[in-house]
Amino acid sequence: MSLPNDLLELFISESDKLENLVNAMNFDDELNVNQIVEVYYQITNISSMIIVMKQQLDQTNNIALHEKILNTKKFISDKFNSDIHPKIIQSIAHSISNITGNLQSLNSEQKSKETIENEAILYEKLREIMSTKEFVQQYDAGLSND
Repeated sequence: MSLPNDLLELFISESDKLENLVNAMNFDDELNVNQIVEVYYQITNISSMIIVMKQQLDQTNNIALHEKILNTKKFISDKFNSDIHPKIIQSIAHSISNITGNLQSLNSEQKSKETIENEAILYEKLREIMSTKEFVQQYDAGLSND
């Protein structure tokens, strides 16, 4: 039994996309929530594909595909889990700290309409980052269980 070519092509394409996403992350700037979610989604997608493909691959002798799967797993383990994931956690903590500090500095008794609008924007951003933090922590918990 062999894997369909379109599944092989999809796996290679998705693996390349993951590497590009991870390599494009710039920790000199504040990470974008969408960028963080996208990379974790891609990791989850690839990991699921690997599980499905390995079940079918055990019945084939496709050495090139075995190697691509091993390289992708190594990339996730060595590059993402060991290097990038901790940086993302640190970036999220830094963003939360900055936003919280900004919100505390806006705290005054007389608030202008502009201050109230800015505060609302900051609270929305804080909610979004806290949600992302929870998502990232779930991934982190999964690492601890492996």
